[in-house]
Amino acid sequence: MAQTFPAQRQISSSRLPYSLFVAPGATNSNVLASHPIQPFWRQDLDKTAFWNLIQHAMDRQHNPLLQASGKSSHENLTSLNQNGCFPNYEGMWNKTEYYALPVQMQRFISSMHCRDYPLLIDQPGLCPETEEAPVLLLAIKSQVPNFRNRQAIRMTWGYSGLVKGQVKKGGQVRRVFLLGKVDEELTEAIKSESKMYEDIVMWDFMDTFFNLTLKDILFWNWFSKHCQNAHFVFKGDDDVFVRTPALLDYLESQEMPHLEGHGNKTKDFVVGEIITAAVPLRSETNKYFIPESFYKGIYPTYPGGGGVVYSGALVAHLLRVSRRVHLFPIDDVFLGMCLQRLGVIPVHHPAFLTFDFNPEEAKEPCAHHTILLVHKRSPKEILKLWLETLIPSDECRNTALRNETTH
Repeated sequence: MAQTFPAQRQISSSRLPYSLFVAPGATNSNVLASHPIQPFWRQDLDKTAFWNLIQHAMDRQHNPLLQASGKSSHENLTSLNQNGCFPNYEGMWNKTEYYALPVQMQRFISSMHCRDYPLLIDQPGLCPETEEAPVLLLAIKSQVPNFRNRQAIRMTWGYSGLVKGQVKKGGQVRRVFLLGKVDEELTEAIKSESKMYEDIVMWDFMDTFFNLTLKDILFWNWFSKHCQNAHFVFKGDDDVFVRTPALLDYLESQEMPHLEGHGNKTKDFVVGEIITAAVPLRSETNKYFIPESFYKGIYPTYPGGGGVVYSGALVAHLLRVSRRVHLFPIDDVFLGMCLQRLGVIPVHHPAFLTFDFNPEEAKEPCAHHTILLVHKRSPKEILKLWLETLIPSDECRNTALRNETTH
């Protein structure tokens, strides 16, 4: 039997005294590992950017090693009822500093603790359990006025039903558009559109750029209730072009090892155009502007928000961990923060072009036959590209998908 040291017998993993995590100094013992010279758990947080401060407190609160050590004075910031809409973070800022922020940042800060919004339009029967599970659910971020974008998608890459792959069998695809509200007049129009196409899910929050993160967490909750049997989820914008048949072929190639009994390869699967070591933009004229007083540091690795695909099995984990991450104004960065805490590493694929082709590649006649997704395209361009790629010319018929070795 292995020897058990007294310290090991006395310490319960559920009740670890805080003093054990402050190393008093080095040791020359041949039995115990050497201790660091300085303490390695900080008992107090330094004053820093607002989001970093409250998130650091929340991370500590959910750290299983520290749960029994008591809360610091900062940790009461995370003792919030996240199902309600209080407190008001505006009151935690220096007034002069707060009112110097752009209006959209002020609005975000004043409501970033609110996570639950009622559904105005729902589609509970989108993925009936009595039918074959969708291979792919297309969850498309849209806004009420963008009717032409939605129509172009419905007529092309967003077809809902049995979709044949480019060379493989394909599978069932379902489509849903994710919206917030704009004004009452347009809300009535969207209700009529929903009755006609049965593909609109709409929540009672203002549909602004900084509220896109709400679409993530609200969609994850909706998915877990109404479409959790979908194998994969595409989450993207309504101005992207997607080669759905080619995407289905690619996803089938990723799923086959799992189906053949070689492990659950797709459980934590995330693929897209992956951005690493990005830094917040500090120019107030940029829509992605994040003031240093709100967030400091580099962003975690994240997939570009124009279009990303992840496994349906991952959604429940994203929903769970998202409750331990304070909302962030940029939705794709927020997804990266959740993936980081789950220990999930997203896969980069060169065929996801969330930043478009470079000027030289764009001139190539078969350029759009090499990709799975490209951002930004108008409704007219989407219709044109769909016809071109669905029935390729002889010149482009055998064009290979972009990969790491070719691009």
